[in-house]
This record gives sequence, structure tokens and C-alpha cells, in this order.
Amino acid sequence: MTILPENMLNNLFENLVTQFVKDNLESIMKAEIQHFMENEQAGERNSRNGYYKRSLHTKYGNLEDLQVPRDRNGDFQTQMFEPYQRRDGWLEEAVIQMYKSGMGTRDVARFIESMFGSQYSPTTVSNITATVLEDIQQWQMRPLQKRYSVIYLDGLYVKLKRSTVSGEVVYFAMGIDEDGHRQILGFYVGGQESSNGWREVLKDLYNRGAQEVLLGVFDGLPGLDTAFRETYPKADVQHCIVHKVRSTFPKIRIQHKTEVIEDLKTIYTAADHDLALAAFDTVKTKWSKLYPKEIRSWEEQLSTLLTFYKYPAVIKNAIYTSNSIERMNKEIRKRLNPMNSLTNMDAAEKIIYLEMMDYNERFAERVIHGFGVLEVKKKLSQLFEQRYPARETQDNN
Repeated sequence: MTILPENMLNNLFENLVTQFVKDNLESIMKAEIQHFMENEQAGERNSRNGYYKRSLHTKYGNLEDLQVPRDRNGDFQTQMFEPYQRRDGWLEEAVIQMYKSGMGTRDVARFIESMFGSQYSPTTVSNITATVLEDIQQWQMRPLQKRYSVIYLDGLYVKLKRSTVSGEVVYFAMGIDEDGHRQILGFYVGGQESSNGWREVLKDLYNRGAQEVLLGVFDGLPGLDTAFRETYPKADVQHCIVHKVRSTFPKIRIQHKTEVIEDLKTIYTAADHDLALAAFDTVKTKWSKLYPKEIRSWEEQLSTLLTFYKYPAVIKNAIYTSNSIERMNKEIRKRLNPMNSLTNMDAAEKIIYLEMMDYNERFAERVIHGFGVLEVKKKLSQLFEQRYPARETQDNN
């Protein structure tokens, strides 16, 4: 018995697969034109007119001399591919995924050429990924749900090349809806982070339908809480505890750092709001002489740092910090870092959008811990009804 070398076996197998795909495509197209001719309107003079040959590159191999049926009037068009399409789309999808993973357009072009011999220039790669821009525009304009229990806000700086390379902010908004599902609501690229920038973001969310919100969670950027309340005057504000601790930590002397941080922890881990206030009084008495500015800063923000006590304890971990949106930002930063600096805003938007799609798909069916509990859902529903009565909603509509 003759044993073929492994490379010959592989080639034989690939040829069999390619022939199998070719035969099946041709069978489907024969059925298509038969159906087309049977459904031609009576009285129209038309008939089958043989075949023409063409090639089609697929992920199963290059199909040469593919026989495509045609009619005499030239009206028939197969649904298998477009008239001038030379690929079945898988390579274009691969280009988008490679671009998303952090490869530059030149790197993608070189890789495609080395693997497939295709003359994909950086411009061609850019044109392929540009199709994503149309999707971004539609996604950014999509209607939102009316009610969100929580909206998180956070910014991420990316390097963009304009006349010089500089950092520009990406504004992110994330929401937890009435059913407890967490999704990215929108992102907005450009400029420096400011309360005015956030004001425009919030107006966009509101205009797209997100008009009833219980709680906004974000850091202590000056003016952000004011901008949030302008759009959502009936919502609560929760300043992120983790951000507050981080901003305090560098200002404490080395010998006191551990003790001060442990004392501050007693405030936001207290069993209830009253005990949290009592814990702050203890911290204030102990440290205000050594760190008057830091303690005063905590006191000024205490009401918004402890907002989470107004909500069910089981969802505390989801609402007393903005960690969830920060974790997402870290994922995006990992994708952007290999690219050093992006050529323009479009390049940044394309990569971020693709990451957003992955994120929303992963969390589409997940209920955030605590939000699926019946008592929690009842409590949040009551808060919605108290703040946004049905009659008032109808009047606004």
C-alpha cells in the first residue's frame, strides 16, 4: 500500500473541499435561476442563456471557473454574491478584526499579502474598516430605553495625531436598565474633558430617550454633578468612593497612609447611613488637625459619597463606585496601546466602536448582581414611580 506524504494528503483534502464548495454553489445557482424563470411574468420573452465563468476567493480556497448561470435578458442575479464581488466577505471581516486588535493599516496590509498574495494596500485596508463608520453613526443615533436605574460616566484619554500628537478624551456612558442589564449607551471622542463636554453627552442621552434615571455614578470632576442634575434633576448623584480614596492617598504622609485609609474605610463600610456619619465624625476628630484640607474635602462631598445608603444594600457594590465602567476602559486601553497614537478621530472611533459591540454582546443577557432580586426590583420600581409619576410622564409626552 502506498502512503502519500503529509503535504500531498493536505493538498488532496483541500482540493476536495474546494471542489465540494464549488459544486454546491453551482447547484444552488442552478436552483436559483430555475426559480427565477418559473416566476417570470407571463408574456415576457426571456430564457436561460448558458453560463459565464468567474473566480471567487472563499475561506475554503480559490474557486476557479465557477459556472454562473445567466438569462437572455440579463435580469437574473444570484444571491450568493454581488455581480463584481471577488471575495465572499470573510477576508474583509478578518481585516476588521485585525485592525480592532491593534494592528495598523500597514501591518494588516503586509500580513494579508504574505498570507494570500492579495494586494491590499494600507488605503484599501482603511477603506474596508471605514464601512464601520456608517455602523457607528447608526449606533450612536439609536433610541435608548426610557428608564435606567443607574448611569455611569467616565472619560478615557487617547492619543490622536493632528498637527501634533496630543491626548483627547473619549466620553463613555454606561447604563443599567430596569431589568438589570448593563450596556454602553454611547461614546464621544474629542477635546479635553470638561463639564460642558459632559453636558452635551447627557443631552444626547436624554434626546435619544433615556429620560428617567434614578442614580448617576461618576468621579468628582468639577461641574459634572451640576451638569448631570441639569439633565436629570430628579436623579441622585453618587460620587465614586474609590476615586475619592485615591485622590486622598497621595496627600497623606507615609507613616499615616495605612491608618488613614483603614479609618476612611469605616465610613463607607458602615452598616447604615447613621453609622457612616458617626464613623466620619470619628475620623474627623482624629485626623482633621493633621489633614484639615483632606478632611474638609470629604465633609463637603459626604452627602454624595454616601448616596448608596438610600438604595438596597445588595446592589451596593454595583453603585458606590464607577469600577464597572473603569474596568471596561482598561479593556479599551489595552486595544489602543499597541497603536501608540491613532492617526485621526475616525481611527479611534472604529476601534472603540468594535470594542463596544463586543462588550454589549457579552453583557446583553447578564443581570448585574442584586438587580434581579425581587425586592430590589420592587424598591427601584417604587423610586421610579415616586420621582416620575405616570401622569406627569403622559403630560410631558
